[in-house]
Amino acid sequence: MKMLGVTITKQDENRRVEDVLFSVYGVSKSYLSRLKRRRGALLLNGEPVYTTRPVRAGDVVSFDPSDPEKLPIRPIPNSLSIVYEDEWLLVLDKPANVSVHPSRDPDEPTVENALAAYLAGTDNPHPVSRLDKGTTGLMTVAKSGYIHARMKTAQPRETFQKTYLAIVTGEPKERRFTIDAPIGPLPGSTYQRCVRADGAKAQSLCEVLVSKNGLSLVRLTPYTGRTHQLRVHMAYIGYPLLGDWLYGSRSEAIDRPALHASALAFVHPVTGERIALNAPMPLDMARLL
Repeated sequence: MKMLGVTITKQDENRRVEDVLFSVYGVSKSYLSRLKRRRGALLLNGEPVYTTRPVRAGDVVSFDPSDPEKLPIRPIPNSLSIVYEDEWLLVLDKPANVSVHPSRDPDEPTVENALAAYLAGTDNPHPVSRLDKGTTGLMTVAKSGYIHARMKTAQPRETFQKTYLAIVTGEPKERRFTIDAPIGPLPGSTYQRCVRADGAKAQSLCEVLVSKNGLSLVRLTPYTGRTHQLRVHMAYIGYPLLGDWLYGSRSEAIDRPALHASALAFVHPVTGERIALNAPMPLDMARLL
């Protein structure tokens, strides 16, 4: 991963190196502290520099945004459907029934294991947002901890937009509506979530696209990012996802919750470019229609 750098203008003259890095690249104090301990990771005009050093017009402040060492993730080669990639991040189309993070079984091939093999010797996989094991579709992965932090904190929710397609049981009468119901842990469970008055704020937009034979294809847009949010919300209003054994019931038609992350749009944390991507509905959901 190449160095990131900025040329100082007359307007920023006499500012300290650390102030420039904070305002231009959003470098936190803790990350700056780690940069200072890495040889050659923080430079002024190509030379090591103290973070309190004042800068002048024409100076170039640069730093290394890559991880200092490899993460302890076992590389397990597996096919990856990558729909976008550059030096800083990638977006993949996750298949069904594959976990994102390594499990207790060291031989289970997960997304992170496959990415560790794919990025071998260069970068580390840092999933920006996790998809449930059964959920398919677009998933963003940063190639360093710095890029991951920028993706998580530097963008307001309005500029990081994700849209899902789902097949639910039942036929909602309203064609477009917002579900505003707080979500928290289900009492007695370490995994399951539920709607509860003291839960965290959670909002989802539901748009009904097709209804037939007791099923509906809906487009879901989460305005917040709570665990299992879409699954919990749809079950709460009486239209659980088809195949969702945790919040609805099992189905012979599909062996997982019928949920697919179909569209993604975000502002690139380094280039400022707006990236918009789409992933077609997987076969197991498409054949239900």
